[in-house]
Amino acid sequence: MRFSVLASGSTGNAVYVETEEHSFLVDAGLSGKQMEALFAHIGRDMDKLSGLLVTHEHSDHIKGVGVVARKYKLPIYANEKTWNAMNGLIGEIPTEQKFTFDMESVKSFGSLDIESFGVSHDAAEPMFYIFHHEGKKLVLVTDTGYVSDRMKGIIANADMFVFESNHDVQMLRMGRYPWNVKRRILSDVGHVSNEDAAIAMSDVIGDQTKRIYLAHLSLDNNMKDLAKMSVTQTLQSQGIVVGEQVDLFDTDPKIPTALTAV
Repeated sequence: MRFSVLASGSTGNAVYVETEEHSFLVDAGLSGKQMEALFAHIGRDMDKLSGLLVTHEHSDHIKGVGVVARKYKLPIYANEKTWNAMNGLIGEIPTEQKFTFDMESVKSFGSLDIESFGVSHDAAEPMFYIFHHEGKKLVLVTDTGYVSDRMKGIIANADMFVFESNHDVQMLRMGRYPWNVKRRILSDVGHVSNEDAAIAMSDVIGDQTKRIYLAHLSLDNNMKDLAKMSVTQTLQSQGIVVGEQVDLFDTDPKIPTALTAV
């Protein structure tokens, strides 16, 4: 199993995951042309995709869903409440391309099992995905205001995590956003901060865990170096040594991460 974080941040999100048999796109939060350019960057063709998995209906996750699905005739998987919330946002989708993927269920595609789980975010029924293949486990978890004990139990001891590290609290509090937006981001249905993300990571990192990709960084309220430093310091305060037990990697709003084996 291999994956690439194609784009991550408030301007658009997309993750690519492949096995020898199947390949999936999780979210398409950029234009169709931008999505095609991202695929070209990692040397993959969108017409080879097996399907498109949607996490929730916010525009930075579904902007290109309709265009991409129609052009490449892709099956789209989302839960019922997300389908209802996407009505009018992604254009007409042929019935034969619409599939329901219930929260906290598993769909199998050959040797690949995809598990869904709920997160705490201000969307209709937001959920993210775990990819299981040949004993390996890849977890995608962003867009959540906090990481509950239930979520930790589901995602624990993955080989690799794509984990939200959205903001530095001080930068957010001192920044230009109006207070209602700040309050939303800081709430239990907003986004996790660098420190809160690292505390959650310390509870789910296990013997199998090798890499964590810091995702959905705010352009206004975070910086890559700051996120990595904050997460490193917090993990080390919890007894986890970055660079020895686990490695941290950046993601970017425009530049895909290298295709990496899980």
